[in-house]
Amino acid sequence: MSSAYDLCIFTPTYNRAYCLEALFNSLCRQRSSRFSWLIVDDGSTDDTEELVKSLTERSPFPISYYRQDNGGKQRAFNTGVSHCQSELFMCVDSDDVLVDDAVNEILSHWEKVRHNPKIAGIIGMCGKDPNTPLQTVFPDDLEETTMWDLYYKRHHRGDTALAHRTNVLKKYPFEVEPGEKFIAETFVFHQIDQSYDLSVMNKVLIIREYLDDGYTANVRKVTRENPIGYLKLKRMYIGYADTLSLRYYETILYLVGCHFAKKKHAVTEAPYPILAALAWLPAQLLCYTVYRR
Repeated sequence: MSSAYDLCIFTPTYNRAYCLEALFNSLCRQRSSRFSWLIVDDGSTDDTEELVKSLTERSPFPISYYRQDNGGKQRAFNTGVSHCQSELFMCVDSDDVLVDDAVNEILSHWEKVRHNPKIAGIIGMCGKDPNTPLQTVFPDDLEETTMWDLYYKRHHRGDTALAHRTNVLKKYPFEVEPGEKFIAETFVFHQIDQSYDLSVMNKVLIIREYLDDGYTANVRKVTRENPIGYLKLKRMYIGYADTLSLRYYETILYLVGCHFAKKKHAVTEAPYPILAALAWLPAQLLCYTVYRR
């Protein structure tokens, strides 16, 4: 059983045997061995299982492998959290790699903040390389934040690297709709924001390259195929929005989800029906232009 101080690197994967070994090699280069790798195979039809068996035989760190029927990344995330025995849980996608000192830096930082019950985990940056964040850098004066404040008040742009307390994640499972396979990760992370903060590491921890078969390259298609999860997410955002402009913007996107879900009475049943009436036309324009691509 893993020590309470250890870090679980979690990787959900689906038909990514062609890039998993690069992540494995980055884990082999880690300067700390206080971690394990937990893989949830979301019903791959390639040779992922055989590859993981091969990697396990020559791995200097523990690897746990679980296979499930294809249900999407968030269901795989729930499976990973349920099997995790470490104090910290960090999702590193199959097309990502860790910088060489990521584990050591995370655990060193965690020792300084882990006794604060208000802290749900650590937030760092994703980058093109160890010295180049994908977009904006964190403000120098930022020591603690929520995901919501970081993006909507500090106006950060770019993906983040997150290591959460496992026991916090277990309280906030993803709710994926029957017949759908996706809901954005922020559905959980912004719920956590309501009760906890994150300790800021102003460092690149994950090197990220966007692949053609990834979520970022297919975000509109994913929205069309998972509209109920999308409208649920946007309804939550409307409730959290603390400015009228943000509430209006999220209402437009909520109505986009309603359109693809074929939801009746979307305007009258919206959180703010008058605002939704004003947002209806922009939402329709998006549905028949941007979200049809």
